[in-house]
Amino acid sequence: MSDELLTTVTRWIELDPDPRTRAELQELLDEARAEDAEARAALSSLFAGRLAFGTAGLRAELGAGPLRMNRLVVRQTAAGLLKYAEGKLAAARPAVDNPHDVDGQAAHRIVIGYDARHQSDEFAYDTAAIFRDAGWEAHLFEAPGPTPLLARQVLVRDAEVGVMVTASHNPPRDNGYKVYLGGELSRFLEPDGLGVGAQIVSPADKDIAATIAEVVSADFAADSPAPAVIPSEEVTRPSGVSVLGQEVRDSYQQEALELLDPEGFPHRDLRIVYTAMHGVGGQMVVDLLRAGGFSQTIAVEEQFAPDPDFPTAEFPNPEEAGALDLALETAAERSADLVLANDPDADRLSAAVYDEHTDRWRQLSGDEIGALLGRHILRRGPLRPGWQTEAGNDSPAIGNSLVSSRQLGALCAQRGFAHEETLTGFKWLARVPNLVFGYEEAIGFDVDPVHVRDKDGVSAALIFAELVADLKARSITVVDALDEIAAEAGLFLTGQVTVKVDDLSRLGAVTAALRQQAPAEIAGSPVTETLDLSRQPLPGAEFTEDKASDVLIYYTEAGDRVIVRPSGTEPKVKCYLETVAEASSDAADAVSAARASAAERLEALRTAMTQLLGA
Repeated sequence: MSDELLTTVTRWIELDPDPRTRAELQELLDEARAEDAEARAALSSLFAGRLAFGTAGLRAELGAGPLRMNRLVVRQTAAGLLKYAEGKLAAARPAVDNPHDVDGQAAHRIVIGYDARHQSDEFAYDTAAIFRDAGWEAHLFEAPGPTPLLARQVLVRDAEVGVMVTASHNPPRDNGYKVYLGGELSRFLEPDGLGVGAQIVSPADKDIAATIAEVVSADFAADSPAPAVIPSEEVTRPSGVSVLGQEVRDSYQQEALELLDPEGFPHRDLRIVYTAMHGVGGQMVVDLLRAGGFSQTIAVEEQFAPDPDFPTAEFPNPEEAGALDLALETAAERSADLVLANDPDADRLSAAVYDEHTDRWRQLSGDEIGALLGRHILRRGPLRPGWQTEAGNDSPAIGNSLVSSRQLGALCAQRGFAHEETLTGFKWLARVPNLVFGYEEAIGFDVDPVHVRDKDGVSAALIFAELVADLKARSITVVDALDEIAAEAGLFLTGQVTVKVDDLSRLGAVTAALRQQAPAEIAGSPVTETLDLSRQPLPGAEFTEDKASDVLIYYTEAGDRVIVRPSGTEPKVKCYLETVAEASSDAADAVSAARASAAERLEALRTAMTQLLGA
């Protein structure tokens, strides 16, 4: 074990404000100095690098050292974010008509939210204190809340920076740090205004990461001053910040209720079972549904209150097998019409319906929910007027990410409605001009892009309830509605193959191998076109280095599409499969036959890609 590493660990302990992680490292350091091989190996592993700051910000397991989420990593991240923002604001001053717009203290605003995970409040408090000490106007939520509530307040307060402390649907021991830019800072970086209130994209992520690295380098420089850190187990809300309380939640609820159309879609005869998955959406979503007229909303009590240990969900992602078991049991007991579920920070929405054809409950895929919501909005029109425009173009548009199904795009084409396909992630969907609805297959939906520039599982739950209640009033099941969409736009079936890796550094190895030896055919059908988004744009788009993405897309003669990409938030490589079929008529049996054909083809794709990727 090198003297340099011992010096680094010693300095880290001096800087660490958390007595728990300090003690953990000090014990390892003492054992390592006593020639304990296991302690030396543990320290070498903990200090083998640093968490990478990317477009998803940070996300990792809680623990000590630079490769875990802890108070020192968060403080350094916040200090780097502050330094980056102030540098860009200084550059913006000559670019605006009124320098006070960016120079005065009132323009330096940050809004900070957090979920109910372990240490989320501590990370939020540390961030608020760092910005407050720099003279910024810090707005901090008084209690844990959903991510879309934070995203909304970035716009409401025209804040330059938004921070949400959350690990979304990751395992209980994880936490994360998500960054939004807005206000004059965002308008300076993206003069078209399309990025205001949205999550960061490249090159901002790289620039922020570089600035964080500068802060860390200064902290560990040989001539750096002795740190004035007083460790404390109790981290309290900092004084001198603006506290965002119940009035913010009430305002969000009122704005969400404005999305309903009680005249055109008045029906509310719907029994809903809802689960918050031990997250922060519970009270807010139940209150919203009931205020919207859905009085028969039944909460799954075992999963209603926020609990950072997620006792009934080891992996609290509504998409995971078994995650909705308690909700489905409740739905069967209470003869419900619909099951709704949020992930722990309530930015995603899952749903299940009873399928009379199979006589069992069926969880809908993100693509199915996206198609249903998209058709509903095509029928209703934009849910809120005043969508974002760009010069010379005021036509509303619907969008979805490239890994989502092509079905909604086909439906938009049938109806003459503008549609755009974007790179993966709501950071790109939020930047679609005039967006009125966007979705991604990972159960992310935005039904109100005017007010929330990110996925929002809260307002989406309300509009999906409106949709299902309308179908019920017309004696149409949700499954039948999916068949109607298939009859109009074509039948598209999607699935996934996942390759898990132990080491994040191996994520790019799978796509690198495919570039070395690209498949000539998949499941017996010749590959007719290959797109490599690391050097090519999406069709109709312009390629820039900032939009380069480690994504490979294959189209086959049979009409299949296969996409391979490393996950941006988890140690896995994802392979997205889609196959298509045309029904011979609008008749139910013809659609069923097409669905069976597509399902058979999808399984062939799954088998082929499982073998090719070694999953």
